[in-house]
Amino acid sequence: MAISTWTPSSTALPMAVRASWDTQQRPSYNPNAPRRLKPNPDLKPSPPLTLTTRTDPSVFDILKRPTQEATAVKVDLDDSYLGYERWLPTAPKVEKPRSVFNAATLAYIGDCIYELYARRHFLFPPLSIEEYNDRVTSAVRCEAQDALLQELLNDSFLSNDERNVLRWGKNITSAKTRTKKRAGAAVYNRASSLETLIGYLYLTNVNRLEKLMEKLGFSTGSSTELILKEVNGVKTV
Repeated sequence: MAISTWTPSSTALPMAVRASWDTQQRPSYNPNAPRRLKPNPDLKPSPPLTLTTRTDPSVFDILKRPTQEATAVKVDLDDSYLGYERWLPTAPKVEKPRSVFNAATLAYIGDCIYELYARRHFLFPPLSIEEYNDRVTSAVRCEAQDALLQELLNDSFLSNDERNVLRWGKNITSAKTRTKKRAGAAVYNRASSLETLIGYLYLTNVNRLEKLMEKLGFSTGSSTELILKEVNGVKTV
């Protein structure tokens, strides 16, 4: 800020004038700028917030289905229709799939078979379509497949040939996708190896595939037999 003083001549009346002006540029007025509020001593402070972290259920908890009571059901078990040998589409007869198909092809068909088992697993007891879709989606995620595979590898269930198929499917090269970026390359590759094994068993040994999926926790066999076993108090009439 500058200050200037002016003094008149000797013939004039004695008088002094002082003036001042601001030499620093101030910002223009902004009506939307936040105002500085004065602290209110009577205002009580708000209680501290407690943040809770969300924990998603594991795939093992997802595969556990609630039981539902029902009345007796009259069924006619026809192996040609409801038997587990016919509920899957018939696979092409291939003696040595590894000499005909690559691992990516087997993983592609294995992904479809795995999701079919997941959809079938949650079919009973009946759920809303939203919950049904949420459970199936949680079971088919590559993180869930990786968790099931790790549990399977800790057991002596797999044969040496099946473990070789897993190693073969683990080396599948794929482009970067959202799923691979989200879960990581290691988890994504292990999930692809499980899908490769499922596709391999679908083409070579359906009975072994049934045992594998049952080991993973999925329901297998006839849908009618499954209902009769899981519903409390139901007897065949």
